[in-house]
Amino acid sequence: MDKFRMMFQFLQSNQESFMNGICGIMALASAQMYSAFEFSCPCMPEYNYSYGIGLLIIPPIWFFMLGFVLNNNVSVLAEEWHRPMGKRTKDTSVLRYMFCSITQRSLIAPAVWVSVTLMDGKSFVCAFSINLDIDRFGNATLWKEMSETERIRLLAKIPCKDLIVNQEIRVAASQYIKCISQACGWTFLLLMTFAAFLIRAIRPCFTQAAFLKTKYWSHYIDIERKMFDETCKEHAKSFAKVCIHQYFENISGEMRSFHHNRSGKDESDDEDDHKRSDEEKLLGIRAQDDMNKVLWNWHSCKPALALRKDQTGRWKEWQGERRDQRCREWAREWTHPWYGEKGMGSVL
Repeated sequence: MDKFRMMFQFLQSNQESFMNGICGIMALASAQMYSAFEFSCPCMPEYNYSYGIGLLIIPPIWFFMLGFVLNNNVSVLAEEWHRPMGKRTKDTSVLRYMFCSITQRSLIAPAVWVSVTLMDGKSFVCAFSINLDIDRFGNATLWKEMSETERIRLLAKIPCKDLIVNQEIRVAASQYIKCISQACGWTFLLLMTFAAFLIRAIRPCFTQAAFLKTKYWSHYIDIERKMFDETCKEHAKSFAKVCIHQYFENISGEMRSFHHNRSGKDESDDEDDHKRSDEEKLLGIRAQDDMNKVLWNWHSCKPALALRKDQTGRWKEWQGERRDQRCREWAREWTHPWYGEKGMGSVL
């Protein structure tokens, strides 16, 4: 159990690197899924286009949504977007930064799937085979005797090598469409790479202070949420310990006192230390209604991001200022002309 806890804490402390690794794994998984996927074109004019384009569009949409699901910052973004204003204002630039960061990571796996699909070309052959000019790939006299419906049905069978008789025409038409598909694939990769280059090149041209501000507060929102959850867990654990401890004290008080008298003094001291630590972790909240109020106030009215010093520190600072002021007053009295050259000693 300790190993899982250490692993969970490591993943929390290195969440950004972990999410980058998840995106890389999803990209490799998309390529591996396509290679293991058995492509089966229906070879029917009514369904070829829907199947080919659907294979090109639907899996990337699924990978894109899966990237949002696996990203923990989605819940942080939604919570920050829907929370009441309270004492803390919402910064739309921080929300945009978080959304753009999530979207960029989620687009990696869909981009890999689209690239692999276009490079392979099978979906293009299935989708656009009925739009070919068949006269370019064989003797035109063979097709003149066919009606338009028969020609469309014949073109729809080009992706299926077992259904068409003239294999030479099928291979030529398939190679032609695959060349177009690969050209689209390289164009897609070029556009994606150019877009990534523009994002990295243009970002330093904007104000770095604004970028650092949005990055800082996006990290703060994420860390604040994690620390609040950890504090709630610690409070719940201590609350349960104290509640169970008091329950057993009330039920079996005499038996507990009997064992307490027989046990040593060191054991009682250790028990008192544990009780004291649990009491400190309660932070003064010892009732269910109070805890519900705290949680509701945290959701509806988060504290303002303007930290103040504690009362003890301010009291010490005030005492120091008063002491310095008294010293200055004494110094002025000592050098006052009324006391003469010998100062206060002349009066005495």
